[in-house]
Amino acid sequence: MKTGIKAIRLRRATAVAMTTGAVLATGALTALPAQAVTAPSIVAKGGYVMNNANSASLYTKSADTKLSTGSTTKIMTAKVVLAQKNLNLDAKVTIQKAYSDYVVKNNASQAHLIVGDKVTVRQLLYGLMLPSGCDAAYALADKYGTGSTTSARVKSFIGKMNTAAKDLKLTNTHFDSFDGIGNGKNYSTPRDLTKIASSAMKSANFRAIVKTKSYTAKTVTKTGSTRTMATWTNTNTLLSSYKGAIGVKTGSGPEAKYCLVFAATRGNKTVIGTVLASSSINQRATDATKLLNYGFARLG
Repeated sequence: MKTGIKAIRLRRATAVAMTTGAVLATGALTALPAQAVTAPSIVAKGGYVMNNANSASLYTKSADTKLSTGSTTKIMTAKVVLAQKNLNLDAKVTIQKAYSDYVVKNNASQAHLIVGDKVTVRQLLYGLMLPSGCDAAYALADKYGTGSTTSARVKSFIGKMNTAAKDLKLTNTHFDSFDGIGNGKNYSTPRDLTKIASSAMKSANFRAIVKTKSYTAKTVTKTGSTRTMATWTNTNTLLSSYKGAIGVKTGSGPEAKYCLVFAATRGNKTVIGTVLASSSINQRATDATKLLNYGFARLG
């Protein structure tokens, strides 16, 4: 009898072993659930990351909180310029004293444009996005706004920026300046800014500009001679420090602190995002790097 019981137990054990082996062989039920990727901690007050292909959110931290944007505002400045009908990037713009006086008065970042020089729209866009030239921003707003005076044209251009935000259905964004030096009503959110950048990146001209590390251009002086402008270096350090980085724009200011809208591509996947109000130039890059790594990890 004991022998019979042992035989039954043996047959059962063998059957279990065979079944288990079959499962292992086919791979069924053996895949363990993937370890959840831990969301990083960032210093910035607000952060947002999305899959650029389908706008799916990958990370949020106060993503819809209105914050000062600093010079990341210039993403919209460039977007509005590049959206102009019959845009001629080689059209010449004469640099006015008002542009120079403006950056001196506000102690603003500048492309060091010289009064009287004739600079192309293309060059102004590089001066806008690489060294974050507020003088270049002023020149572009004056060029592409409508009105009989500089003041009217600038006001018109800022109106175009707000119209573009409404067209993107952004309800937490408002511009009252062409460069981020606001008058109390210049704000956006990490989510909105990311969407603005994603839209702007649909332009091949925009993509070419924001991924450029440095740019040198020749300009015609007021006497008709040609001189080489200073080489502009992109303030976005991720272009050199992060593999696959393709843009987008830095920002800073007393209220905005340190901001960065960023994007990178690996294979056929592009992650795009924003950090607002980080604590330093280095920290905003660290925050952005963490979020890019997390975004790509989420995408797999």
